[in-house]
Amino acid sequence: MYAIVNIAGQQFKVAKDQHLFVHRLQGDEGASIEFDNVLLVDNGGKITVGAPAVKGASVTAKIVSHLKGDKVIVFKKKRRKGYKKKNGHRQHFTKIQIESITL
Repeated sequence: MYAIVNIAGQQFKVAKDQHLFVHRLQGDEGASIEFDNVLLVDNGGKITVGAPAVKGASVTAKIVSHLKGDKVIVFKKKRRKGYKKKNGHRQHFTKIQIESITL
């Protein structure tokens, strides 16, 4: 059984006991979160597609940890002008574990 769910503006294909890195979510580590915006559910070959979301379907997940991703370097340069600008950042992520998919 799997589902396609909208989490923080992005769509993810999730299954039970799967670990997933999503954009930073509000909540403490160990807290449980429920996502109601389920777009598609596959229950053993029986596919249910929502318009736009499946009514009554939800995905429950547990926050495992909050962490930062790898460093991303942003380098800008204009040739022959002496202009160079180096910048970078580390994106904030939340690691979640999918606990259940209910239809």
